Parts: sequence; C-alpha cells; structure tokens
Amino acid sequence: MYANDGADEPDWEPDLEDDSSAVIEAVGRQIKLWRTGVGMSRAEFGAAIGYGEAQVYKVESGQRIPKPEFLDRADDVLRADGKIAAMKEDVADARYPKKVRDLAKLEREAVELGSYLNTVVHGLLQTEEYARALFGLRRPVYGEDEIEQLVAARMARQSIFDRKPPPLLTVVLEEALLRRPVGGKAVLRRQLERLLEIGQLRYVEIQVMPTVTEEHAGLAGSLELIKMRDGTTVGHNEIQLTSRLIADPKAVQILEMRYGMIRAQALTPRQSLTVIEKALGET
Repeated sequence: MYANDGADEPDWEPDLEDDSSAVIEAVGRQIKLWRTGVGMSRAEFGAAIGYGEAQVYKVESGQRIPKPEFLDRADDVLRADGKIAAMKEDVADARYPKKVRDLAKLEREAVELGSYLNTVVHGLLQTEEYARALFGLRRPVYGEDEIEQLVAARMARQSIFDRKPPPLLTVVLEEALLRRPVGGKAVLRRQLERLLEIGQLRYVEIQVMPTVTEEHAGLAGSLELIKMRDGTTVGHNEIQLTSRLIADPKAVQILEMRYGMIRAQALTPRQSLTVIEKALGET
C-alpha cells in the first residue's frame, strides 16, 4: 500500500484492459507528432534524449509508459516549450495497476489514515535509503532503473502532507521492525531518526506495539483505514501479491474495531518515541 511495503508496485508496461491505456496511447501519438514535425527519425530522437530506438517505438505506440525524464528530455530536444513535459501529470498514475491508483486517489483525498504494520516502516514515513533497500530485497529482483522509479514514486507519495491542512496519520509499528537492520545499521539509524522527527508533528501519531505484549489484536496481519471527508471509511488489506480495498460496511467495522484495540494495546505516542530513541541509541 501505500502505506504498506507492497502496494506501490509499478508496471511500466500498461495494462491493456485498464483505462490508463488510452492516456498512454494519446501521449505516445503526441510525442510522435512532435518528433516527425521536426523531421527527426526514431533513432536520431532516441540518441538525442538518451534512449534506444526500440524504447522510443514502444513509447510512441503506447506499449511503454514514458518516464518523467523521457518527457523532460523530449520536451527540450523537440523544443515543445513545456507542452510535452506537462504530460507527466497525465501519466503519473499510469505506472500503477488500477486498484493501486484507486488507493492512491483515496489516500490523497483522505482526512485521516490509520495503519498497523508488522514487517516494515509505513511507506509515508520511510527515508529514501530505507525504501531503496526494501525494493532491493524484492524477489524476483528489480533492475536499477526500476528501483529508482519505485523509490521516486514512494517519496512522491509523502507530498500528501504538504496539503493544508494535512491528513491525520496514526501508525502502530511492531517493536521488532525498529531493530531490523534493513539496508544495514546506517540506513536503520537514519530511518529511526526520521521516525523521531516526524513523530513530533501534530498531525502524526506513532505508536509502538511491544514485542512482549501478551494481548495483541493485530496478529491476523497488517491493516489500513482511510477516512474520507464525507465521513465514509475504506479499509485496505495487503498480503504478499494481493492488495485489496474493502468498502463493505460490516467488514470495515471489523477493521475499525481491531485497529482501535491495537492502538489501545500499544504504547502511547510519548512512550513510543522513548522506545524509538532507545532503539536508535542501541543501533
């Protein structure tokens, strides 16, 4: 999820059964029109922007989603005065499967986000290094370009806190993940420092679930609740290769009940920051 480690899986090949295909095809046609308009071949254009002829063909034919730098370089080389670069906004969400785009849209419009995580730090709280280390551990492995795109996308998600007012974020993290050296001790230290920093914000409450706790309502796995302006709440559940939104009121009510119990069983935000400080000192 977005909030969890696996929700923002990208797909640079558009889903042909998805409504994003029409957007990608239209963008590709516009790039081809600009290229042919200045009399450049695909090979010449590709060489000028640092991409292969085959990659240019796939973008122009709607088979591949253009990356932001592709559009920026194309705009510069074709002297489009920002018209091509402006299409970055149109293709920004097309990297993700429709179900994930739906989740991202909800996240952007939410007034409150609540999550319990038991394996990794919440995506909205991750440092760039921590996120890169997580994606580097994935199997099957990602290429370096894919990892950089994934990291950039995850960091971009954090812009929701630039909203005025920002959404309220409550997060319960398992104590064990504060000591799991993802990416090495240096990366973990910076991640813990980030948690301490953002945990001071008025619209963020971080709680830690002690490993030694005997009563735990979250043993069924991670969960997320997204509360909207109109008062409705949507749940999100993610396990391995499955990520799904939950809108059924009865199911959402169960998630809300469990999350309430999880928060009650966890340490208070103040106590939690003390635990994070201790983990930092021991890392």
